[in-house]
Amino acid sequence: MNYKIALIRGDGIGPEVVGEAVKVMEAVGEKFGHSFQFVDVLMGGCAIDAVGKSYPDGTAEKCKSCDAVLLGAVGGPKWGHSTNPDKRPETALLSIRKDLGLYANLRPAALRPALADACPLKKETAEKGIDLMMVRELTGGIYFGKRARYQTEDRGEEASDLMAYSQLEIERIGRRAFELARLRRGKVSSVDKANVLETSRLWRQIMHKLAQEYADVEYEDVLVDNAAMQLVRDPGQFDVVVTENMFGDILSDEASMITGSIGLLPSASIGDTAPGLYEPIHGSAPDIAGQDKANPIATILSVAMMFRYSFQLPDEAAAIECAVDAVLAEGWRTADIAKPGETAVGTQKMGELIRAKL
Repeated sequence: MNYKIALIRGDGIGPEVVGEAVKVMEAVGEKFGHSFQFVDVLMGGCAIDAVGKSYPDGTAEKCKSCDAVLLGAVGGPKWGHSTNPDKRPETALLSIRKDLGLYANLRPAALRPALADACPLKKETAEKGIDLMMVRELTGGIYFGKRARYQTEDRGEEASDLMAYSQLEIERIGRRAFELARLRRGKVSSVDKANVLETSRLWRQIMHKLAQEYADVEYEDVLVDNAAMQLVRDPGQFDVVVTENMFGDILSDEASMITGSIGLLPSASIGDTAPGLYEPIHGSAPDIAGQDKANPIATILSVAMMFRYSFQLPDEAAAIECAVDAVLAEGWRTADIAKPGETAVGTQKMGELIRAKL
């Protein structure tokens, strides 16, 4: 099979980690008989420098012509002060998700066996294991609602952000969560704030209807404040956690930190028909850019997710994940996950070690 991949290398360490992920992809191709065509797409701070806007005209069209999109990282302090949306890298992320119809963000949080001692939770909690999938609705809610600023008579200036969800938006993300649970351990935890918010009451109503359709999947409602506490107290109780945009933004970051390092965690943003977008959850880390210090594992594991969810090639995905675990089990570490006194390898060496295991 031949696959066409859009590469958004982006800013900071983005080009370095994407470079290693591409080499791993090619190694998988050699092993399993696939070939790849790569299309470079400009987006983020580097696009601002090159053409004056973070989301150049034609970006979505280039990505839509591909089978999947691999994104390194965008943004950095250099571009963080502009009030012009075209001059902010974050605007490009929101735009591409919307234009590609990527409504479901999948964020696995798994404690890799060789790094169990890096978990910040109690030892007895970590020993139970952590292997959950955060499913965050990505195109609705307060981030995309109407915004306003206005003057009041007695309180000065006031601002508002509208949080809105439709039945269609909730149903499609809910179905995605149930289908994923069927492929995992068969449990869905739906997170809302139904004791306060009307959007959450609609969310819960629709999720309950879906739960009846997926009677083979265990289902529970969890209030968002309790979910935040349970992730710290006993994360092993969760399998698939589904929630709306803002709650998911917060909880997925919390879930990522209990695994020990954000340098290890991949993500996928997918829709129904458009190419999926795959990226590490870490930022652009401009302070170490170009120094061969970045951890490429999260981007490499994002490629594994690409094989699994866009190409339906689970064996290729598992090969990458097993190669990563084998390298970590041998004690190899990049600087972000090395203990004091341990020798750290660079970005390129870590990529080379993983390819050798493949």
